[in-house]
Amino acid sequence: MRALWLVIWMLAAAPVAAQDFSALARLDTETSVAEDVRRRLEVTLFLSQSVPYRVFTLDDPARVVLDFKEVDFRGFDAAIFDQSDRVEGVRAGPLRPGWSRMILDLADPMAVQSAGMQVSESDGTAIVELVMRPTSAEDFAATAGAPDDPDWVFALADQPPPEKPEDGPLVVVVDPGHGGIDSGAEYDGIEEADVMLALALELTAALGRLEGIQPALTRNTDVFVPLRERLTLARGAGADLFISLHADALAGEQATGATVYTLTDQAQSAASQRIAERHNSVDVLAGVDLRGQGDEVAMVLQDLARIETTAASDRFASALVQAMKDTNAPMNTRPRREAGLQVLTAADFPSVLIEAGFLSNVADRERLLTPQGRAPLVAAITLAVGRWAIEEEALAPLIRQ
Repeated sequence: MRALWLVIWMLAAAPVAAQDFSALARLDTETSVAEDVRRRLEVTLFLSQSVPYRVFTLDDPARVVLDFKEVDFRGFDAAIFDQSDRVEGVRAGPLRPGWSRMILDLADPMAVQSAGMQVSESDGTAIVELVMRPTSAEDFAATAGAPDDPDWVFALADQPPPEKPEDGPLVVVVDPGHGGIDSGAEYDGIEEADVMLALALELTAALGRLEGIQPALTRNTDVFVPLRERLTLARGAGADLFISLHADALAGEQATGATVYTLTDQAQSAASQRIAERHNSVDVLAGVDLRGQGDEVAMVLQDLARIETTAASDRFASALVQAMKDTNAPMNTRPRREAGLQVLTAADFPSVLIEAGFLSNVADRERLLTPQGRAPLVAAITLAVGRWAIEEEALAPLIRQ
């Protein structure tokens, strides 16, 4: 069944219609609230002006999402806003430049009964009112899902990236994990998203000093980028290598040091199936138009691409472990691992995920919080990229064209 969703473009009274919808609306954090009214959940947002917005639900776990173009959520306090027993948690903040998002985690399945915006003719302020009612888990699952709405697409345009010259630079896409409303792991007030952004900026600066290397970032500010879009952005940049940066936090302090992950064989097969089922032109393989082709063709092409990219991912992971030894970068006792991580599922370019350390470990935490502490890992990754690039160039004549 098509996902239940609402997209509202407010074209209200004349004084409001003249406003620029791209302007930033401010949330009144003192009056906005999520509360229980009889058997319903009512969410009321007071905004300084009208903006386009949409509402939809997601399952597993059950939650309702409100996207805006765009709302300033600075000063938002979830503990004050959430007065409902039907809501288990609320997150709100920047999604990406020009976009904002609020997510309410639902204690039980709830269906959208109504959603609307009222705009004041006198001062242009706006009130968004969302009403939700209880529903069955089956009905919730059947109607949940992000809308396929081209007016709200976050990804790049459906155009293949420009063809890269054979003697062009090697494009390394650095992906600082999390961001925006998704802060990642947190420990003692330290957020993974902030630390990884600092590491990513230092790494791209170092990579930019290597001859023949062109670094790129999936985000360069504190914004949320969905996992699938990170790969789309990398594909649009013409990625030759994708490096995702993370830092975990565990209950104890024993785990320490950096770890390098590649995708497991089982996860590769499952990823090909999922991607094929939802493939859309160049969003599966860069430069390959799959419109009009069946899932079987998409899967075969992905499997062929993975023969090369999986081997290249493994070679880079091995080069990175050796480089960490050479630069004395702190490593985990088992630095080379495999996992079914969604951010590694691209078939058309090699990719690794680096757990730079553990925020729950005092030594790792102190190291990751300063440029000097991060320097050995930056040096190791930069050294590995340089060595890997030379190795791949030497192997190029032997690889199937």
